[in-house]
Amino acid sequence: MAKAQTANKGVTPRSEDYSKWYQDVIAKAELADYSPVKGSMVIRPYGYALWENIQKALDKMFKDTGHVNAYFPMLIPMSFLKREAEHVEGFAPELAVVTHAGGKELEEPLVVRPTSETIINEMYSQWVQSYRDLPILINQWANVVRWELRPRLFLRTTEFLWQEGHTAHATAAEAEAEALQMLEVYRTFAEDFAAIPVEYGRKSHAEKFAGAVHTYTIEAMMGDKKALQSGTSHNLGQNFAKAFNIEFQDEKGEMQHAWQTSWGMSTRMIGGIIMAHGDDKGLIFPPKLAPYQAVIVPIFRTDEDKALVMAAAKELKGQLGDLRVHLDARDTVTSGFKFNDWEMRGVPVRIDLGPKDIEKEQVVLVRRDTGEKMFVPMAGLQERLTTLLDEIQTALFERAKAFRAANTHMIDDYETFKTQVAGDGGFIHAHWCEDAACETKIKEETKATVRCYPMNAVPEAGSCVFCGKPSQGRVIFAKSY
Repeated sequence: MAKAQTANKGVTPRSEDYSKWYQDVIAKAELADYSPVKGSMVIRPYGYALWENIQKALDKMFKDTGHVNAYFPMLIPMSFLKREAEHVEGFAPELAVVTHAGGKELEEPLVVRPTSETIINEMYSQWVQSYRDLPILINQWANVVRWELRPRLFLRTTEFLWQEGHTAHATAAEAEAEALQMLEVYRTFAEDFAAIPVEYGRKSHAEKFAGAVHTYTIEAMMGDKKALQSGTSHNLGQNFAKAFNIEFQDEKGEMQHAWQTSWGMSTRMIGGIIMAHGDDKGLIFPPKLAPYQAVIVPIFRTDEDKALVMAAAKELKGQLGDLRVHLDARDTVTSGFKFNDWEMRGVPVRIDLGPKDIEKEQVVLVRRDTGEKMFVPMAGLQERLTTLLDEIQTALFERAKAFRAANTHMIDDYETFKTQVAGDGGFIHAHWCEDAACETKIKEETKATVRCYPMNAVPEAGSCVFCGKPSQGRVIFAKSY
């Protein structure tokens, strides 16, 4: 193993230890580090730049669908959580509770928000009196705390960053349409920006959000063939509205409880991008989200060459317009070190520039995803680079899509199901009778769970893979993060 690690710049090969590879890549690329507080993480500038690009893309999509941003307190009275019984039961093991403040014991403990339905709905109850006050379409960018016993950077940490949308509507149909609309926003973001193909659909009752009527999800296949729940949208029905007395007078003058949704995507998506695209050499970032879409590496040996190349490199960077381009001007490391460093950091395109390139009025473009080298004229470089970035974005999506297809299996008998889960894994489309007892047994025996009822599935009568009872269609099973 030591020899392989040395060959790969200290990164454990994915085939030897996928979990260790994941940790190594995050450390080497300087995305994040462990905090002194157990289970928490420090997001380093390079990792935070990726999160900022995720925020920027999602925030525009939210606003394009009529949502606005607001902010609510992170400390929530314990009594608020207790108003919705299923909600508090679902989150009880993960709560961080403040019992003392200002040198005194508090009359009522305060919970550090694990999610904000309760505090937001308390405010909605004050803001909503008439149907004219609806809909409320609010999103919040915030941090949340869920006490995590088995932390893993970006995937599961005690404190993490996310956005959480919270809406209130006059009818059940409007709330359902909102929940499905936001599921589509997440699907579009994952596929068009993160270049990750996703399965999308409804969660089983056992897997849904505590307090929701329905939970919808996007599920992505990672490089080790496990599923990652990457974004969820919840139809909350009237559960929270009744608990928090969010009532309004409808057009007929009758009092009604509002219908609500909530939806969220977190820094877990960064983990998804790492695991969906990375290889033994490090990260591979999709161009639309990459902190740097290209990096210019000046190549020189003499001081005279250095002056020439650096001047040309700076001029070249200025010509590349709005593209996110970084000029690596470090003179304390070799160009070879820079090649490996930016390869590790997943920058989509490397632009090599040396004295001979300047003579020929060209640059060398190197693709991170394939390693292909191209000699390209300086004239028209911005247009060529823009086209190349689009090609890489598409190629990453198609590669991930092909990987998912190759590791998706239609299985109809339980012995084959168990063998597949224990062996090569992947996504298994199998019939299930929707009996919770069968779902529990399958999870206990194989550690595979129902990821979703896929919304694009063709209805198909069959028999439950576990008990043989009638089934109306296949669901997706997989081991997951």
